[in-house]
Amino acid sequence: MHCIREPEMYRYEIIVYWSEQDNAFIAEVPELPGCMADGSTYEEVMKNVQVIIREWIETATQLGRDIPEPKGKLMYA
Repeated sequence: MHCIREPEMYRYEIIVYWSEQDNAFIAEVPELPGCMADGSTYEEVMKNVQVIIREWIETATQLGRDIPEPKGKLMYA
């Protein structure tokens, strides 16, 4: 099992978009299945997604699951 150091956890690609349905910004982390956050502003969603990434990694570690290495840019617009 690989342990991600704190600075590395923020190297995951994050996709941010506005959701009319939720009336909020949504941030998804494609490399961490189910890892998403929302916020009423871009700044808020980015702050929230960092917390969720940390919690996702902590939970995976506690459950003995592998944590993917951050790969950087995954998609091209």
